[in-house]
Amino acid sequence: MGLTIDFLKGFAEKIAKGNKLKLYIGGAIITFIVVFLSGISGWIIERLFLFYIIKRPIFSTLLFTFILSSSLASRSLNQSIIELLNLISQDNVEDNLQHVRHKLSFIVGRDVENLDKDEILRATAETASENSVDGIFAPLFWMFVGTIFWQFNQFMPGPLAMAWVFKASSTIDSMLGYKEGTLRWLGFSGAKLDDLLTWIPSRIVLITLPFCCRTGQSILKTIKYAFKDGLVDSSPNSGISEAIFAYCANVRMGGINFYKGKKKIKPLIATSYPIANINSVKRILNLSLRLQIAWIFSMSLILKFIN
Repeated sequence: MGLTIDFLKGFAEKIAKGNKLKLYIGGAIITFIVVFLSGISGWIIERLFLFYIIKRPIFSTLLFTFILSSSLASRSLNQSIIELLNLISQDNVEDNLQHVRHKLSFIVGRDVENLDKDEILRATAETASENSVDGIFAPLFWMFVGTIFWQFNQFMPGPLAMAWVFKASSTIDSMLGYKEGTLRWLGFSGAKLDDLLTWIPSRIVLITLPFCCRTGQSILKTIKYAFKDGLVDSSPNSGISEAIFAYCANVRMGGINFYKGKKKIKPLIATSYPIANINSVKRILNLSLRLQIAWIFSMSLILKFIN
């Protein structure tokens, strides 16, 4: 997906030559091509799976499950964050901050060159919460939608096709969805599609995550406060994702960030809680795992009921 997006981006910019309308159209075409190719590739693999499952049910199921799991970033996200936490917990962390910042740069979009230990932990907590939705719960939701489609007609897009459609939109947004230079217009369509496809999953996380934690207040109040704090963010989804994890993990988020040298002030979330530390980041990872189990269990019950 990344190679295709990068190639089409260069091609579109060469044709548009800075013209805003042409960049908007070029971005829409890029979005359509990448999403369509991703979805149709998943659909073709699903056809092969449904054909071979009759002849080789165990092998086909294992292979399909392996391919499907590639759409979830649970393991890679956890590994990256745990590696960071291990580095931060070392006694000589102040001497190795440059190495820690380098590792952090692989999982966050903000500038990391001048971050101290507290800001590194805040960045880690925020990316753990936001990317849990983008990398785990949103694709899991669209896999579920694809499985529901199969209950009606197995020629419809299934779990893999729907997951890859979402991953395509997410990849386009991560590569082109910046409000700077030509990307301001070229990445518009991809960013809006990603917002649309993440809108429902992020709000289901908002409603369900409080059932996996103890916040010292009612579930309804936790949802209410998180929703109120999350709406202030410029993103329709990431603010809500961060807010509900902040309230459930008892950690404050938000503050001043720099992106390519430009200052951006993100609204403070869960201000009554302490700033991020190693334990609060671990709580976020633990909550994410609990919610994954709860979602999979609930989805299985729903599918069983439908059948």
